[in-house]
Amino acid sequence: MARIFHLGAAIEFDKVKEKVLKLSRDVKMKERFGGKQIYLNDRQVKLVEYIQEVGYLQNQSFGTVIQDVSEDTILRDIQDLIKKILSKSWKHKGCSLCNGLEFYMKFSVFAKHLEEIENVSSRNEITRLLANLFKLLQADEIGMGLYLMQGRVAPLYESVEFGVAEKSIVKSAVSAMNIEKKYFDSELGKIGDVGLTVEHFKKQFSSFEEEDLDLRTVFDQLRLIAEQNGEGSQERKSNILAQLIRQLDPLSCRYLARIPIGALRIGFSDMTVLDAFSWLIAEDKTLRKKIEQAYHVRPDIGFIGEVIKSKGMKGLVSVHPTMFTPIIMMRAERLSSGVEIIEKIGECSIEPKYDGFRLQIHYGGKRVKMISRNLEDVTHMFPDLVEAIKHEVKDDDIIFEGEAIGYDPKTNKLLPFQETSQRKRKHGIEEKALEIPLRLFIFDLLYHNGKSYIDEPFNERRKKLATLITSSSKNKKNRILLSSDTVVNDPKIVEKMFDDAIEHGLEGILAKKLDGVYQSGARGWNWIKFKRSYSSKIDDTIDCLVMGYDYGKGKRTGFGIGAFLVGIYDDKNDRFLTAAKIGTGLTDDEWRTLKAQSSKLKASTKPALYDVNDAASCDVWVKPGIVMEIKADELTRSSVHTAKYALRFPRLERFRDDKRPEDVTTLDEYNEMFEAQKK
Repeated sequence: MARIFHLGAAIEFDKVKEKVLKLSRDVKMKERFGGKQIYLNDRQVKLVEYIQEVGYLQNQSFGTVIQDVSEDTILRDIQDLIKKILSKSWKHKGCSLCNGLEFYMKFSVFAKHLEEIENVSSRNEITRLLANLFKLLQADEIGMGLYLMQGRVAPLYESVEFGVAEKSIVKSAVSAMNIEKKYFDSELGKIGDVGLTVEHFKKQFSSFEEEDLDLRTVFDQLRLIAEQNGEGSQERKSNILAQLIRQLDPLSCRYLARIPIGALRIGFSDMTVLDAFSWLIAEDKTLRKKIEQAYHVRPDIGFIGEVIKSKGMKGLVSVHPTMFTPIIMMRAERLSSGVEIIEKIGECSIEPKYDGFRLQIHYGGKRVKMISRNLEDVTHMFPDLVEAIKHEVKDDDIIFEGEAIGYDPKTNKLLPFQETSQRKRKHGIEEKALEIPLRLFIFDLLYHNGKSYIDEPFNERRKKLATLITSSSKNKKNRILLSSDTVVNDPKIVEKMFDDAIEHGLEGILAKKLDGVYQSGARGWNWIKFKRSYSSKIDDTIDCLVMGYDYGKGKRTGFGIGAFLVGIYDDKNDRFLTAAKIGTGLTDDEWRTLKAQSSKLKASTKPALYDVNDAASCDVWVKPGIVMEIKADELTRSSVHTAKYALRFPRLERFRDDKRPEDVTTLDEYNEMFEAQKK
C-alpha cells in the first residue's frame, strides 16, 4: 500500500538522490517522487504513518508511536531523516515536529536564495523571492537572514558594526586559502568585486574543514566578529572570517565576503520586505499597510518577521512602543496659508516650528536615550540635556518628543540653526555644551508607565504631557520646557502667529488636529507645516538623497568631487529617482564634507534602488545615506532625470544628518510642488 510522506515538506528528490540511496537501510517503505525512491527504516515508517494519520508529531507523542525504544533513539532517527535526506529541499509548513527538532536552514541554501535575488531587478519578483525564502525559514531565523541581507547582525538602529574593510576581507581570504596576496589583488582588479573574487578562488581550493554550516552558526560567528574590540580585535576578526571561508562552499563565500562590508548587491529596502511579509501570508500586497503600521512602532524588520512567522497578522496587534526601542517619527503635511489649514482640519492647536534637532527621548530607570529622526542614538552628544531630563522631568518610564535648540543664556533668546548645529559632533562635546547650551521643547507624548499614547487624540496626549513637563521658561536655569500651544479656529490668527514665529527667528508654525492620533512613520493631515519656504512657490526646499558624484576639474580636483547627483523617493515603488546634478552652491568646507561622507558610502556599482538614465550617470556611486536640503528656483520638465522634473538652479541649504534616505521628498510631494508653482 502506497504511503505518502508529508512531514510538512514538499520534497524534490532529484536534488538528494545520492544521499537517499546511501542512507537506505530497509525497503519497508518506498514511494516514488518524480521517479526517485525514498527508503525508511521500521521506526521511521511508524513515525510517518502516525504523522499521516494525525497530521503532526509532538515530542511527547514519541512513546505512543513506538514501544520499547527510547525517546532519544527515535529523535535521532527522525533527525537523521530530516537533516540528511531533506536538508537541501526543505519547505517548512509549520508542523510541530520540525519546530521540536529545531531544523535550521543551511547557509548554502540561504546563499542560493541571495543569488536568485541578486539576479533580478523587478521589485515584484524580488518581493516574491523574499516571500519564498521566508516560507523556508523558521521564525527565529528570519531576523538573522534579514539582518545579514542588510550587511548587519542587528537592527539598523543598534550601533553594532562589523568594523571590517575590504582589505580585511582580502587578508582573511588569502590566509584561508593560502594564496599570494598579489595574485588575489590581480584577480580582484579584473573581477571588480571582492565576493566574486573569493568565490573564484574558493572553486579552486579544497579543505578538509569544509562543512555545510547552518545559517544560525554563520550568523553567530559574524556577530562574534562585530563584537570584537580592543587590542588585537582586527586579527581576531580576520581569523574568524578565514575559518568560515575554509568551511563554506564557493557561492556561500561570495556572500560571506560581502556581508561585513555591506556590499551584497541585492536591491531592496525595508519597504520591499514588508511587501514580502504580506505576500508570505496573503500572496499579494494587501496586508502591507497593516504590517507597516506595526513596523513604524517597532522598526526592527527581524522582530516583525518573527512575529508574523510565529503568530501571523494577529501577533502584530500586540506590537506597542517599547522603552529604548525607537519609534519612527511622525511627519507633517504642508500648506501655505491659514485659510487652507482651517479648511482642512478646523479648530486646531498651533505650535512654534523650531529649527533645531528633533529628538525622541526614552527615559526609564534613570537611564536616558535620545534618538534622532534617522533612528541614530545621539545621547552622547547632549550630556547637558541628559542631566536636565533627570532633574526636571517628573516621572520616568516615558517616551516623548521634542526639539533641541541652542539659546543665549544672557538674553534667553533662541539661536539660529547654524549655531545650534555645532552641537552635533563627536569630539569636544563638553566644551561645546558650555559654549552653546540647549533647551529642549517637548511637544508630544508617545508612552508613559506601560501605556501607549500613540492612538490617543492629540488633546489628550497634550493634557497628560502638561502634568509631566512643568518647568517654566521664566527660570533661566530650566532646560526642559513644554512647547507653547494655542487653540485657534480663525485663519487670520493662524497667519499672525506665523508672522510672529518668523519675526522671532523660527521656521514657522505647526498646526495639529485636536483629535488626531500620532501616526508614527506617516505623513498625514493630523499635523500640518506652515513654514516660510512653503509660502513662496519658487522657494520651496526639497530634501534629496545624494546618489553619486563626478570627479572634479580645476579647483575641484583638490576636493575629488566636481558635481553630485541627487534624487527623490518613489515610495510606492521603493526606488530613488534623479532630480538634478549639482555643481555649484557649496562652500569649500561643504565640498570637503560631502566628499568625506561619500567616501564612506562608496558603492562598486549603481545601487539597485536607483533609477538613473544613462545621461545622468556618475563616475562614482554612493549608497543611500546622505540627505541634503536643497533650494531651487523652480521645477522644470526634464527628459534626463527620472523624476520627470529637474531642479533649476539648485543649491545646498544644509546637510540633513537627522533624516533617513526614506525621509526625503517623495514623488507625490515633488509632483505637487510642480503643480503648485503653476498657480
